[in-house]
Amino acid sequence: MDPYKYRPSSAYNSPFFTTNSGAPVWNNNSSLTVGSRGPILLEDYHLVEKLANFDRERIPERVVHARGASAKGFFEVTHDISHLTCADFLRAPGVQTPVIVRFSTVIHERGSPETLRDPRGFAVKFYTREGNFDMVGNNFPVFFVRDGMKFPDMVHALKPNPKSHIQENWRIVDFFSHHPESLHMFTFLFDDIGIPQDYRHMEGSGVNTYTLISKAGKAHYVKFHWKPTCGVKSLLEDEAIKVGGSNHSHATQDLYDSIAAGNYPEWKLFIQTIDPDHENRFDFDPLDVTKTWPENIIPLQPVGRLVLNKNIDNFFNENEQLAFCPSIVVPGIYYSDDKLLQTRIFSYSDTQRHRLGPNYLQLPANAPKTSHHNNHHDGFMNFMHRDEEVNYFPSRYDPVRHAERYPIPPAICTGKREKCIIKKENNFKQPGERYRSFTLDRLYSLSYPIDITPGIMLVLVMPA
Repeated sequence: MDPYKYRPSSAYNSPFFTTNSGAPVWNNNSSLTVGSRGPILLEDYHLVEKLANFDRERIPERVVHARGASAKGFFEVTHDISHLTCADFLRAPGVQTPVIVRFSTVIHERGSPETLRDPRGFAVKFYTREGNFDMVGNNFPVFFVRDGMKFPDMVHALKPNPKSHIQENWRIVDFFSHHPESLHMFTFLFDDIGIPQDYRHMEGSGVNTYTLISKAGKAHYVKFHWKPTCGVKSLLEDEAIKVGGSNHSHATQDLYDSIAAGNYPEWKLFIQTIDPDHENRFDFDPLDVTKTWPENIIPLQPVGRLVLNKNIDNFFNENEQLAFCPSIVVPGIYYSDDKLLQTRIFSYSDTQRHRLGPNYLQLPANAPKTSHHNNHHDGFMNFMHRDEEVNYFPSRYDPVRHAERYPIPPAICTGKREKCIIKKENNFKQPGERYRSFTLDRLYSLSYPIDITPGIMLVLVMPA
């Protein structure tokens, strides 16, 4: 018997019960006792193992994006953008890449209703030939705060009161009244699109600004946008109350049932690009996540399509243990100086190491589907088979070498150390334009949780 072939897997099920170590279990119904009445003996290893595993079935819940649903499929390039990026999975029309996608709500707990007014996460893991690429975004193109320094405070304000564990609006208004850049996000959150009908009828956005690099080394800032082919549909407040009251997992069920029925959800991927040499031509900072890039100035460019055609096999393995990190990129795609992205590069991978352990990228849902080689060893739950004697670099006994060099943004960084805000805040122009574009019936349909009119909302987010 090959001891490495039969690693733990449901593909190699035993015809009878066994312990985790493979020993046969002849009675999975009764504890080992002294006589028929007991007491129970501590030497009943099968009982102890069964209870111990059960007691540890729950892993730490995500602090944000705890409530989610996943599905698998593929991404297909439909338009040539090889002049913008040397990323292999974008090399030519027709190229397909397997993906797994996780949709989620942001603030509320793992068992909360999917009808709550809340941003929705839209995260895509591309299993490319050059390793994984995680595109981690939301259903809105902007965010509440522009600097990751404020993210923990923002989440604390949105989460329940630490004294009563009740989410209270005075805490939310108090915090955001000090951050006028949040106004733009509120014009999306309290618009009709604030409660998506389900995940299939929802747009997605990368939110952060990344950088595309061509083979020649030319860099372009880029924003990613997902557009559902079946259109955008949302729930009004009274509809959300009815749907959530009858099924608190309606969006998860809709996604699962649609794929099972062969009604595969599909999105088109578009990008917007800016030459970094032109970033000062705008009255806002293009790297500010509280701003959109006007489509009449920076048009959407089609790239490809995303199709979800397979349900996950196990919710825990491919949803709860599924881990996304904006730091995971491939050659041809790089970060920008977007302040929120810079902090997410650290924070996401750090939280996954806490939640799942230092070897979370060995879990099947997170592991690359291509060969890989490094000298990261040991640690909790390391199940990679290794038999090499050399675990250092370089070595004349190990032929591994550096990969072919690929370009990264060549910008030269200069400046003094300082803590400051960006120069072009311009907090009110874009949300003002969006607010004034609303029709009267749309304004009246806006639902605000503290029973105030949309006009007063503008005052509440002014600086204190």
